[in-house]
Amino acid sequence: MAVAALAMGALPAYAQGQSKNDVYGTDGQVKQVRRAPGIEDIEGGLIVTPRSNDAAVVRVEVVAKGIVRVSADPEGQFVRDESLIVTDFPARPEYNVRKGRNVASLSTEGLRVEISRADGKVRFLDGDGNELLAEDRRVMTPKMVQGEQFYSVQQAWQPVGEPGFYGLGQHQNGQMNMAGETVELAQHNISIAMPFVASTGDYGILWDNASITRFGDPRPFQPLDETLIVRGEDGSEGGLTGRYYDENGKVQAETRERDPDYQFLPPDQYASGEAVRDVFPEPFGTESPEKVVWTGGLEAKTTGTHKFRAYGSSYLTIKVDGETVVDRWRQNWNPYYFTFDVDMVAGESKDIEIEWIANDGYFRLEHLDPLPAEQQDDLSFASDVAQVIDYYFVAADGDKIDDVIAGYRTLTGESVMLPKWAYGFWQSRQRYTTQDELLDALKGYRDRKIPIDNIVLDWFYWPEKEWGSHKFDLERFPDAAAMVDAVHEMNARIMISVWPKFYPTTANAKALEEIGAIYQRQLMMDTRDWVGQGYRNSFYDPYSAEARELFWSQMKEALDSKGFDAWWMDAVEPDLHSNLSHRERALRIGPTAMGPGAQYFNSFALVNAQAVYEGEREGSDPNERVFILTRSAFPGIQRYGVSAWSGDVVARWEDLKEQVAAGVNFSMSGVPNWTFDIGGFAVEQRYTDEDPAHIEEWRELNTRWFQLGAFTPLFRSHGEFPFREIYNLAPEGSDPYESMVYYDKLRYRLMPFIYTLAADTTLKDGSMMRGLVMDFEDDKKVWDINDQYLFGSSFLVAPVYEFKARERDVYLPAGSGWYDFESGEHFDGGQTVTADAPLARMPLYVREGSIVPMGPDIQSTADDTNGELTIYVYTGADASFSLYEDDGLTYDYEDEAYVRIPMTWSEETGTLTIGAVEGELQSMPEERVIHVRFVSPDGDDGFAMDAEPDSTITYTGAAVDVSME
Repeated sequence: MAVAALAMGALPAYAQGQSKNDVYGTDGQVKQVRRAPGIEDIEGGLIVTPRSNDAAVVRVEVVAKGIVRVSADPEGQFVRDESLIVTDFPARPEYNVRKGRNVASLSTEGLRVEISRADGKVRFLDGDGNELLAEDRRVMTPKMVQGEQFYSVQQAWQPVGEPGFYGLGQHQNGQMNMAGETVELAQHNISIAMPFVASTGDYGILWDNASITRFGDPRPFQPLDETLIVRGEDGSEGGLTGRYYDENGKVQAETRERDPDYQFLPPDQYASGEAVRDVFPEPFGTESPEKVVWTGGLEAKTTGTHKFRAYGSSYLTIKVDGETVVDRWRQNWNPYYFTFDVDMVAGESKDIEIEWIANDGYFRLEHLDPLPAEQQDDLSFASDVAQVIDYYFVAADGDKIDDVIAGYRTLTGESVMLPKWAYGFWQSRQRYTTQDELLDALKGYRDRKIPIDNIVLDWFYWPEKEWGSHKFDLERFPDAAAMVDAVHEMNARIMISVWPKFYPTTANAKALEEIGAIYQRQLMMDTRDWVGQGYRNSFYDPYSAEARELFWSQMKEALDSKGFDAWWMDAVEPDLHSNLSHRERALRIGPTAMGPGAQYFNSFALVNAQAVYEGEREGSDPNERVFILTRSAFPGIQRYGVSAWSGDVVARWEDLKEQVAAGVNFSMSGVPNWTFDIGGFAVEQRYTDEDPAHIEEWRELNTRWFQLGAFTPLFRSHGEFPFREIYNLAPEGSDPYESMVYYDKLRYRLMPFIYTLAADTTLKDGSMMRGLVMDFEDDKKVWDINDQYLFGSSFLVAPVYEFKARERDVYLPAGSGWYDFESGEHFDGGQTVTADAPLARMPLYVREGSIVPMGPDIQSTADDTNGELTIYVYTGADASFSLYEDDGLTYDYEDEAYVRIPMTWSEETGTLTIGAVEGELQSMPEERVIHVRFVSPDGDDGFAMDAEPDSTITYTGAAVDVSME
């Protein structure tokens, strides 16, 4: 049967409390809501009420080919607030229903779903009857949240075999394959929560819940003494031995501590009853010691792999049995977690030594003992707050993770195209304090002929006491509109930072207050920020449509009217304060217009981006592409013209390395545009002071990060002092300077390739930044590699993340040959090679059977190249590429105002065929010069900026063959 589309919020009548099985009392209220055991047909699927009274009622709905929605509710009413993630069902495909004695089933092409009539558990099978995934535990525990009835929930599944799992957003502990990992999905400055996972088992799970969620182990981490025996330095029970040092290196206090807890703010920052950090032991009190060292032992009660996470800021080192497991630094205003695992045997103690340079920072070490053996391999999502269990099973329409990601976008929306200039180089710093500083920085690039497209005006351009006014401090920015015009005259674009934060004294805050759209608890707690004397502040509530419209209208009047090109939506976790407990944060970001803050903990960035995207697209110039940079994200945000970035990561080598796994998994969560602060945002004092002893390392760190940045979806330099312009990072003519300029120019040469990748994210559900597993799933060696990735399907990127390293090992996946990009040397796949990595270059390989179109030397994406191309053909296997071109600025592509130039390489004939133009585009040149270079295994022709072509043709839009001979 064919089924019409059904809006996501529009459930059948019974879901509004009108089931045919309801029993009504004399007052007209439902007394009994659970259905009798049985099967009920609904539009799109079935409701199964299991025979077991302990099992939830289950609803299964066909959504699209290979996609089903599964919901569970103990009472069978399935009442939930409107989903923010999935806004519309696509047109349903035909499906078949079977109602057996023990099992009910729904079948579509390629997918069968079976629901047990005994306990409601659901199994997913492919078209041949092979099991893909089966539900295991389902736990729904009633709880009250701010006076409303909810559940805390867990759904676990038993995977077939040992698949890899990828996605879950962006996290900063180097996890690539999430199988066996425990990941807390709670928005944070440097962590993005995306409850979507894609599997090598040819399926994915989209978990439709916006509260704090845990993937893997459903239990929150515990204090050390709750799950371990904590021993002192002498081996006795009773806690670790702690020594507190002053600035002279003298021990001023010695303690025994079962759970050293300096995790959160002092009590006067919290409501009564909230668990908070203690003060330091006397004589320190509220004054920070210089250093604390804890020593002793941790004895396990259970044999197995034990998980630990250390919450920390400042310098933190942890050793277990003499092995360093944590050696990190974070700024004090942005502490976060560092995770590690330890294999332990029940009854045996592990030595532990913790050294913390306190410096007014934060610290706590927490623990999880092993799950029962039968649960350790489960796939599991558990959420703190839910009305029902609600998830989507996405079967791949093919055999790749790409197909699963396409299914995710079927549910949550296509990735809207960004303007072409967004893929050029951006420059920013924290911060340009005057409009002259900003214009001088841009002029510095133009004067030195260094390509650039975008300059960014970060926060605090407003008068000190007027955060949220969107006004400019006229002493520092006397004419913002003229500043924007000057940027445009230099053939560049300008982005401006806009926070969802307001001082209550501003007119904008008062207008939002009038409609009930300012969070009150932040004000009640008299929280002060870090500006000047410190000012009371709060955030607005974007869950209200009226508030979203007002928020955009304020931006439009004050900023959009001045011609700014793009929006930097900062602190949208939302970050009311960087060191509040989850419970306190949930209270301060609510109640929202839709429900308690705990219910919508992770979704603020989504509705905030919606406010800007819909406001601008429905505004005075609706055909100009919206571009938003946002510090957080949530499933569906790709439909709002968004790129996320990795937050205020620090300028350390470990953090550079972790950007790979963070960015790849974010991309594999379905959102293709992502970036980071090249060089790391926050800086140790040794760099801030520009200490001569550390300048070499500072320049090398930025150089290596810059090399990596050239091969990420968006290419962007930003951070705290020292200034981040290329010419401020290193002297002209120096090796770091020359390397950064080289990679900047290379990025622009690759723009035809990059912009095609960007277009394919919209038109072909592609991904720019790709885990190796996406293209080489059969090579299980790549599943866990967390320091390499693919840019498109052609480039293998292997960044250098150690100071003074001049070589690194690179694994070349099996199933393809590989070329060194610089030298052209050919390597067989399936081996690890030691790659040269001089400071000037990053190891970079190109897959044989690749076609890579490049452009000429340009200074911005707006430069007129008259269509000139140089096509690199990496021989050794057949290849194809479909070059994409449009106007780069408008939404006309939605009406197919673009062209494709298909290109194919035949290994058998040694011929590159540049096909006839497909489509129409008014701005396309009537003829263009195309150079061709062939790279072959028996040659040594790598890339060079000034390399001579093997052939040159004039292309007029008709098909033409170019022979390698």
